[in-house]
Amino acid sequence: MDTHIKVAVVVRGDLAAWQKLNVTAFLVSGVGSQHPELVGKPYMDGSDVEYLPMFAQPVVVLIGDQTRINRAFGRARARNLSIAVYTDDLFSTGNDDDNRAAVGAVPTDELRLAGFSAIGDRRDVDKALDKLRLHP
Repeated sequence: MDTHIKVAVVVRGDLAAWQKLNVTAFLVSGVGSQHPELVGKPYMDGSDVEYLPMFAQPVVVLIGDQTRINRAFGRARARNLSIAVYTDDLFSTGNDDDNRAAVGAVPTDELRLAGFSAIGDRRDVDKALDKLRLHP
């Protein structure tokens, strides 16, 4: 595990519980696809049944209101962190093509973020996300 790297997921506090979970799941998939070095080895149970590997790196889940999320998003972008986004529009789409089209139709500064993930140097992630709190 690389202790200099930090993976963080940010979700908006006013979302329903199922939405927060959905956003988190989608956002970490983006991290895993672009940073395969963070994925550990497959798991094996006592009966020799193999399971998919997961991150070997801890993932912190943070929460904030729209204003704090927008601030953190801008700071993460300014620090050139790897970012995945989930916008409110994605709750009404049903496939990956429509998801990309929905994000692509909105300028960066107008994205209504339900959440985002960020990965990078631990110090940069901490500085970018400093006004957010751990999800309860």
